[in-house]
Amino acid sequence: MSAPPPAPSPSGAPVIVAVVGPTATGKSDLALDLAQALSRGGEADLRGAADAEVVNADAFQLYRGMDVGTAKVPAVERRGIVHHQLDVLDPREDASVARYQLEARADLDAIAGRGARAVVVGGSGLYVRALLDHMDFPGTDPDVRSRLEERAEREGRRALHDELARLDPGAAASIGPHNTRRIVRALEVIELTGRPYTANLPRQEHVRPAVQIGLDCDREVLDARVAHRVERMWDEGLVAEVRGLASPEQGGTGPGLGTTAARAVGYAELLACWRGELTFDAAREAIVANTRRLARKQMGWFGRDPRVRWLDAGSPDLLEEALAVVRAADGGTLPAPGTRAVRRSLGS
Repeated sequence: MSAPPPAPSPSGAPVIVAVVGPTATGKSDLALDLAQALSRGGEADLRGAADAEVVNADAFQLYRGMDVGTAKVPAVERRGIVHHQLDVLDPREDASVARYQLEARADLDAIAGRGARAVVVGGSGLYVRALLDHMDFPGTDPDVRSRLEERAEREGRRALHDELARLDPGAAASIGPHNTRRIVRALEVIELTGRPYTANLPRQEHVRPAVQIGLDCDREVLDARVAHRVERMWDEGLVAEVRGLASPEQGGTGPGLGTTAARAVGYAELLACWRGELTFDAAREAIVANTRRLARKQMGWFGRDPRVRWLDAGSPDLLEEALAVVRAADGGTLPAPGTRAVRRSLGS
């Protein structure tokens, strides 16, 4: 069932604007343009709000020092616009979407309390949904999980799947009988919450009035943008950045990259170089290929959400087109999702 269009924001608070979509489509630039235009006294001061503020929703831009490889906008280029959820984690820490949700939603509350507008930007689909949508993160219990894992070993995963089918048929059908890890997690959540596992799954329903603007791009154009971005990162010192963050055991001179940070595209390939698995030329080619693969994955994620309003990233009138979407959202006049064509060239 299609999600409803955004409702007018209560109490006069500005609708949250989220700029989403694949990497290398220009999300950060559009977010800055929108924040500047939507700020008090800006050319499109639609709601008389105070200055707009940007909230990052890119999982790897949370990390301090991971700048070049994540295409983080340098502080001197942020046009004086306040940014949140940048440089809040040490690269040795593992990122937590539940922690992000808690802290980034606190930022949204503070921004609204100042009468300002939040402009969310990022391509990490799970983080965007955790911030904007109804999404619960049930806790864990090592004892419960250990007991379930022991049962899976002793009785077999089919027995646990049959139990899940009795308790939550929808979850059992979705997970299937072969994914032991997810079966165990579903049973753990049911035991801890007393509710079906499916009751805790995210819903395509914004917790605050919001509009999502997606940037789309022809595949050939995006591939060229990705190659150019990697070339620029290489020239701007990506190798030195990763070496300065990685520990001596990882081939670097720094404090080390944790499990999450070490998986980031650009970082993982260079770490593989220092393990002797890739040459630098091969690593550079792998970064391009893996970034393109990431873009396809991001398009698949956001392309499944009917609430995203897609715009052509290469349009000469992109800012005006985006502001028109914001105006419609502010006025509660956006058509329901699915009532007009959705451009999905990247996935074609």
